[in-house]
Amino acid sequence: MSMLKPLPRKRNLTWLWPLAGGLSLLLLWSGIIVLGEVRPFIAPAPWDVAAEIWKNRVLLAQNFWPTLLEAVAGFICGNLAAISVAVIFVHFHTVQKMYLPIAVLFNTIPVIALAPILILIFGINITPKIIIASLVCFFPTLVNMIRGLEAYTSSEMELMRVMSASRLEIFLRLRLPRSLPFLFSALRISCTSCVIGAIVGEWIGSTMGIGSLIIQATFNYRSGLLYAAICMSSALALSLFTIVIASEKKFLRW
Repeated sequence: MSMLKPLPRKRNLTWLWPLAGGLSLLLLWSGIIVLGEVRPFIAPAPWDVAAEIWKNRVLLAQNFWPTLLEAVAGFICGNLAAISVAVIFVHFHTVQKMYLPIAVLFNTIPVIALAPILILIFGINITPKIIIASLVCFFPTLVNMIRGLEAYTSSEMELMRVMSASRLEIFLRLRLPRSLPFLFSALRISCTSCVIGAIVGEWIGSTMGIGSLIIQATFNYRSGLLYAAICMSSALALSLFTIVIASEKKFLRW
């Protein structure tokens, strides 16, 4: 009896679409530079930016690591704080009614307005940058985590109570699994926002970092270095986003 051969698995080529989109934008950028005869000090061509990245690779690497540290530390601290506050809010509704509106009000304050205050308090060091990156991450994760922890149905909660489940068991077996999709949705936003927060903090007061390098390149009219620094910040945000996506696929296999 002949055995049936398994059907060949289709290759996942979805990554080709964003690659094609990126290449099309590079072609558009190049066309505007060439056809519009844009001067290099206004907007350099993509190949000029690539050459500038290679030429200043040591300088870019020296300023990349401080921003990476600030962004990752802010991402971790801000999200852990948001998750902890969300857990308190869903278990103590009076506390939620008292302090959630304050959190919303605090979120309306522009980060760039808070940066000078934090630098005056903590000085020109890494601490205010981490705090700024944490604040940027805090509110989206807080709101999504509250929604996720309350995303269970009434029948599910009734079943847990019929089985005499404790508050901890309800949290671990019902609330937490329901909240994970909401949490990772917030982490997708936070992983890019934390880079912005770190760079904004470096704009206000810093001697190292991508934000500081952007300011220096702007005032020195080094547009190639400016675009190279922007590309490095985008690469950092994209790397963090990829890590979050990979973690989501691992933890949310269902």
